[in-house]
Amino acid sequence: MTGTLVVFAKWPAAGAVKTRLCPPLAPDQAAAFYDAMLGDVLEAMARLAPPLGLELVLAAHPREALGSFAARAPGWRVVAQQGADLSARMEHAAASELARGAARVLLRGSDNPTLGADVLAAALAALERCDVALSPDRDGGYGLVALRRFAPGLFAHPMSTRTVLEDTRVAAHALGLSSELIAPGFDVDTAADLDLLRAARSRAAALCPRSYAWLDANAL
Repeated sequence: MTGTLVVFAKWPAAGAVKTRLCPPLAPDQAAAFYDAMLGDVLEAMARLAPPLGLELVLAAHPREALGSFAARAPGWRVVAQQGADLSARMEHAAASELARGAARVLLRGSDNPTLGADVLAAALAALERCDVALSPDRDGGYGLVALRRFAPGLFAHPMSTRTVLEDTRVAAHALGLSSELIAPGFDVDTAADLDLLRAARSRAAALCPRSYAWLDANAL
């Protein structure tokens, strides 16, 4: 393996995940839907990332659920997320994996189940030309960030804003890191994102069958 794919995940507990989907979903429904997305992401990445030379790492929260995550994700190296907020946790994951000797580190969430091998490959290709590659999200953030070099402070800004993509690129430039945008995607955070997920079915059905099955079963 020449690189590492780190998937950030939370244990799917009601009231702890996908709260922006409530309403239209109830908290237990939101947790069940996130559970379906997480299952899709773990299965798809286990199939698609290793052929690209990427080791599988699951950055899990909370720490008390590590054993449950490990049972759910055989073949993954399961680690605890470390840091007071997402910014710090991303910095820790990137720095730790590069320090372990990974030539490339890709960080992604577990709520963008349509992200497939084409985006992973595009990120790796971009890293032949730049230090940081990002897949933009429709809300001003990004669903994947890939690095071949890292500097402390790259993610030292609020992460849940409409300017986080631009803030990260500005930080990269200030730290002497070149950056490039690759194909966009979307996280499923709101009711409008559920519409995007439905619209992507023709191309993404094989990537996220659990997510679509849950939507079908719940008439959403």
